[in-house]
Amino acid sequence: MKAWVHHETGATGVLRLEERPRPKPGKGEALVRNRAIGLNPVDWKFIEWGHPAWEWPHIPGVDGAGEVEALGEGVQHIARGARVAYHNDLLRPGSFAEYTVVPARALIPLPAALPFGAAAAIPCPALTAFQAVSKVPLGPGAHVLVTGASGAVGGALLQLARSRGWIVHAVCSAAQAARVLRLGAATVTDYHLPAWREEIREKTRVQPLQAVFDMVSGAHAASLAPLLTANGHLVCVQDRQETTPLPAFTTTISLHEVGLNAMHGYADNWQWGNLVAAGAAIATDIVSGRFDPQIVEIAAFEGLPEALSRLKSGPNPGNRVVQI
Repeated sequence: MKAWVHHETGATGVLRLEERPRPKPGKGEALVRNRAIGLNPVDWKFIEWGHPAWEWPHIPGVDGAGEVEALGEGVQHIARGARVAYHNDLLRPGSFAEYTVVPARALIPLPAALPFGAAAAIPCPALTAFQAVSKVPLGPGAHVLVTGASGAVGGALLQLARSRGWIVHAVCSAAQAARVLRLGAATVTDYHLPAWREEIREKTRVQPLQAVFDMVSGAHAASLAPLLTANGHLVCVQDRQETTPLPAFTTTISLHEVGLNAMHGYADNWQWGNLVAAGAAIATDIVSGRFDPQIVEIAAFEGLPEALSRLKSGPNPGNRVVQI
């Protein structure tokens, strides 16, 4: 098979298109014939960083979509030829190839009408967003803040929050305001404004924020903790809170971290079932028009490194995918 591999860490230029042996699925695994690949920041980051668990040369990539080519021992819940998307463990050989072996429990069934390009945009961004909103037990009408709302994860989270009946106050650049409003935001605040936090505080003075979903960093999330009302929730999608950002026994907020890849090492089958069901529901909603996969680029397989470089340099008002 053809695969993009790297023999060393470095920028996206270290990727080489090579012929590699087609892998075979083991117990509890499936071999997927990739038709599209989803590109994510974790891809270029780990190409630069590497990981001690990798065997070299390494095939990167966590997200893909295609057809089940072969099944390993014990896999009975899905058939050969099934259309699927998946998030693969970044410690394994990845999706930047014509074929990828994936844990069968991670396969997301797809509707026949869903293009593979849109399907490949589901796993990492939308499932991360699903994990984030699932942390927060809020009912309809709750007011929440989403930073980075124009990005792949932020835009997915915004849409999932609106489907729960939450009132979303979005933070993004002014250039993306109209699109973010179309995705369902109630208000949009430009983060370039020096006093944007004060603007948020004024917008939510009557109906205070019950949750903040931050896509920037742990330090950035901590700076937003004072915006929360009593018993609110601070959800950190990038990084985590190592120490509480507020004095004890004040607003007594809850702190949440999100890590999709951690599911591969620590989640049980019941949790994977819930995650896959959420992905399948999002796939159905894309077909019906209730969920926007936010595709900003569909690149050719031969141009994958360049597309990944564009992802790194940004801006990224949505998802970049590669078609095989």
